[in-house]
Amino acid sequence: MLANIMQGVDNTIANVALPHIQGSLSASQDQIAWVLTSYIVAAAITMPLTGWLAGRLGIKYVFLASVTGFTIASALCGAATSLEQLVLYRALQGVCGAGLIPLSQATLLSINPPERHGHAMAVYGIGTIMGPISGPLLGGYLTEYYSWRWIFYVNLPVGILCTAGIIAFIRPSRNVHREQFDALGFMCLSFAVGAMQLMLDRGELKDWFHSREIWVEAAVAVLAFYLFAVHTATTAGRSFINRDLLKNVNFIAGTLLMFAVGAIMTGTLALLPSMMQQLMNYPVFTTGIVTAPRAFGTMVAMFCVARVINRIDNRLIICFGFVLTAFAMWQMTGFSLDMDPQPIVVSGLIQGFGLGCTFVPLNITALSTLPRHILTQGTAIRSLMRNLGGSVGISVLVAMLAENTQTIHSRLVETLRPDNPLLHSPLFAPSYSLSAPSGVAALNAAVTRQAAMVAYIDDFKLMMLIALVSLPLLLFLRDATPVKTASAAAPAAAPAAADD
Repeated sequence: MLANIMQGVDNTIANVALPHIQGSLSASQDQIAWVLTSYIVAAAITMPLTGWLAGRLGIKYVFLASVTGFTIASALCGAATSLEQLVLYRALQGVCGAGLIPLSQATLLSINPPERHGHAMAVYGIGTIMGPISGPLLGGYLTEYYSWRWIFYVNLPVGILCTAGIIAFIRPSRNVHREQFDALGFMCLSFAVGAMQLMLDRGELKDWFHSREIWVEAAVAVLAFYLFAVHTATTAGRSFINRDLLKNVNFIAGTLLMFAVGAIMTGTLALLPSMMQQLMNYPVFTTGIVTAPRAFGTMVAMFCVARVINRIDNRLIICFGFVLTAFAMWQMTGFSLDMDPQPIVVSGLIQGFGLGCTFVPLNITALSTLPRHILTQGTAIRSLMRNLGGSVGISVLVAMLAENTQTIHSRLVETLRPDNPLLHSPLFAPSYSLSAPSGVAALNAAVTRQAAMVAYIDDFKLMMLIALVSLPLLLFLRDATPVKTASAAAPAAAPAAADD
């Protein structure tokens, strides 16, 4: 549970501190997003390795290595002196943090008898909820009154306590399974994901396909994805992705929907703090307070869904969640520079509730029809796609934000000419002027803020469209009638829900 809380806090604590980190390390808007995407991509690539390593070495030793490595990487992140160092250490943090949730869940299920799995997961869920709720508040407080470096140092006492608990109380696994590992498939998928993420992260900086680097990264991504697909389709032995997963329509549709959920949820959390702090001059602690209700909405939704999930068709619950999320994003398209915090809090609560309505039904629908021998891999792939949706979403949204801000700024300044009568009206602020250097600077700053606000609204519109466009995938879902091995699927679906 400590590992769960530590990982949950770390997923949300960095968002509110990003503008401060950006200023401290002299990074641009698109460069600072690497702090988030490097962690997500590293965790996504490493996550499928967790089950194989646990089978080879035992849960205790892999869990111990993950917690220890995560704690050390947190200390290194806090001590980073450049953007390159911070991105590298965040990637190391992602590699070590990939196994925290699945290994803690596996430990929890192994030390409790089957009849107590539900109660144990309910208690474990408290830690799952505590992390995202306390992350923004803790991050805002530490950054406001101490330094952004403390958002990483705060993991040290928790990590040390968790390490001591693993050493003292968790017993080594007696039965170690030596399953075959598809190294070629893993390498192809890793190169494909890594190259694609590099292309998305550096595209805006390098002017996209006018740069040779972007062409190389795109070529590597396409070639690696092609080799991975061919290898998966033709290999005679155990492939990295079991082909039976690709035959399950519920799993494919549910995984694509989870990709969309990851893009919307992570993208929103990446955009809001910078918008509030840079455009609206919110203190960082206030930013944490204003964004925290989003997690509270998710918590309330998961409690509500637990009461009705056996009475209502899961597809209706998922549809309601996506429609509510799209409605919240539509509300966010009405944001302005002069608004108070209320619209942000209200839309955050609604969006959090909407996304919370999708987590458990999506997991049950996608996983409960899978046979036991591919259930673990299905859970890992689902988590990978959710993380990948988050990293791709952040990269695309931040790139659009930078490009749209420049485009809209150039359009707005076209009308700022001496022959424009509005510039000579009584409504025009005296501090703005086209003749005095101070007036031009003030006018340019105001135009830049307005252009950035419009660019943020365009990003919110895109996320609203993603939620709406995802709805037709519900037509491919079928009733989640469990297969013969559903007794094993049920406990695995619960931890997957708690993971979200």
